[in-house]
Amino acid sequence: MNSVRKEVLAPDPAALRTVLGHFATGVAIITALDDDEPVGMACNSFTSVSLDPQLVLFCAAKSSTTWPRIQAARKWAANILAEDAEQTCRLFAEKGADRFAHIAYSAGRSGAPVLEAAIAFVDCETLAEHDAGDHVIVVGRVLELGYAPEGKPLLFYRGGYGRFEV
Repeated sequence: MNSVRKEVLAPDPAALRTVLGHFATGVAIITALDDDEPVGMACNSFTSVSLDPQLVLFCAAKSSTTWPRIQAARKWAANILAEDAEQTCRLFAEKGADRFAHIAYSAGRSGAPVLEAAIAFVDCETLAEHDAGDHVIVVGRVLELGYAPEGKPLLFYRGGYGRFEV
């Protein structure tokens, strides 16, 4: 096995962002209904927690204006985006955008929007929230889930979007 020379950095926010940018992640859109209005935000910190019981988590920035609306709903869907859905991700990452004006979706079991641009979804209800610095770790109990048999995920790596190749 070849050794790769590594740059060693003192821990600070910029260094942490640079280093963790080397870890490719999928891209999910977390959606919910705030009363009857669909809301959503882009998220690259979504992962499985437990198979028994079925639990997943995502992390929400405390500075997010959308997070309090999802938090109040207590039911949400994690929509895992397909490789051709970069514009959808950018729309949901944009502040103040009318995110659902031109986005096709249907309701999951919880009522949360399940996006047509997703290759998979996990519909959840909030089980727990944990304080984590400038974020909140949100643990959800899975109510319903589904996937498209074809398609590849949109990835985020080193500050940019990418595609998965086999």
